[in-house]
Amino acid sequence: MSYRASFQCISPACGQTYDLDEIVYRCGRCQNLLEVKHDLEALKQRSALQWMRLFDDRYKTGQWPYGSAIWGKKEWVLPQIDNENIVSMYEGATNLFWTERFGKVIGLRDLWVKQCGNSHTGSFKDLGMTVLVSQVKQMIAHGVKIRAVACASTGDTSAALAAYCAAAGIPSIVFLPKDKVSLAQLIQPVSNGSLVLSLDTDFDGCMALVRKITEDKGIYLANSMNSLRIEGQKTIAVEMVQQFDWELPDTIIIPGGNLGNVSALGAGFDLMFELGLIQRRPRIVVAQAERANPLYQAYKDGWDTFHAMTAQKTAASAIQIGNPVSVEKAIRTLKAFHGIVEQASEEELANASALADRCGMFNCPHTGVALAALIKLKERGVIGAKERVIVISTAHGLKFTEFKVGYHRGTLEGVTSKHANLPVELPADEGAVRKAIDQRVEQLAASL
Repeated sequence: MSYRASFQCISPACGQTYDLDEIVYRCGRCQNLLEVKHDLEALKQRSALQWMRLFDDRYKTGQWPYGSAIWGKKEWVLPQIDNENIVSMYEGATNLFWTERFGKVIGLRDLWVKQCGNSHTGSFKDLGMTVLVSQVKQMIAHGVKIRAVACASTGDTSAALAAYCAAAGIPSIVFLPKDKVSLAQLIQPVSNGSLVLSLDTDFDGCMALVRKITEDKGIYLANSMNSLRIEGQKTIAVEMVQQFDWELPDTIIIPGGNLGNVSALGAGFDLMFELGLIQRRPRIVVAQAERANPLYQAYKDGWDTFHAMTAQKTAASAIQIGNPVSVEKAIRTLKAFHGIVEQASEEELANASALADRCGMFNCPHTGVALAALIKLKERGVIGAKERVIVISTAHGLKFTEFKVGYHRGTLEGVTSKHANLPVELPADEGAVRKAIDQRVEQLAASL
């Protein structure tokens, strides 16, 4: 069976299509964003059960490239790509963690966290970057003159781009807002050999510059307005359902910044729905930091208007974005998926993150935003006690040790650390050690 995909304008009134080998990010006719569209009639030649069996047979195997959770679904991602051009670190297949104890604390018995940070570069950005860099490698093999791949980033996108380009032998350029990413995030593209441009601006300023630079078609744009990224990220939706033996959750909560991840979730569920693997669509909740919440403001206004903003400093630095490029796609997705947008203050996100850590996790502050939104929606009765809920954790907590240390030292601005836990400094004396142990064990027993 021959499967095909192409770029298509998101405007139903336009519908202009482009080959995936073309260097194009917006519709040349109407300037709307593009999305990757698949030949559904060809995909429907396989039944839903046959697709499930195929994906299960490939899942986490050693057969190149299908052991990757993305490339195991190649027909739904980039069906025309040659396997020798795929650049993969066997990404995906991350833990869907039953957070039993955290769920009990907040009154949910069926709460799960999709640990996307347990990936090659420590974030869900790997899922989209494997697709984009693989397509670039194929384009170069086909004679397209691409000198380098570039992105603006708040940290995780740059890390993924740098790693995958380094593996492919393709030069990469990253635009970072100076002093607004963690040290761990900064050192990743440095180590992988990228040209790292630390600019005296915020993410939105970096994004404006990279869009101008990539008007030169020799520099290929890797931000999520390039819908190749969405093709990899949409597999999160498929994989979560697969991990539940093809049963659908009720609600999914995801942090939102540039908002490509929101439309990616929708694209994955839409494709499963069209091909009969699921019979309904789940509810999607987008969680934003209160200091960078343009989507939340539009949601509160009934989607009547969307106004970009100047994002303020937030511990959730990866979503410190005031002018998200994928907002049109995100709003379209939320309207189709009974969507909700909730926000979290700095104190709410920090304490939610710390409480989750106390229950066995170690996630990023952006996951803290999603967990804080979950707590608020559960307390208001918007999320029911019996719902199956998945929170998508977008990055590993080890990328944000400064945030963790600041929380436990009580130095985060505007945050009262309810779950602080500093080391106990003692002399090397057995009696003092025993006393400290007894006190702490009694405290822990009382809190459980």
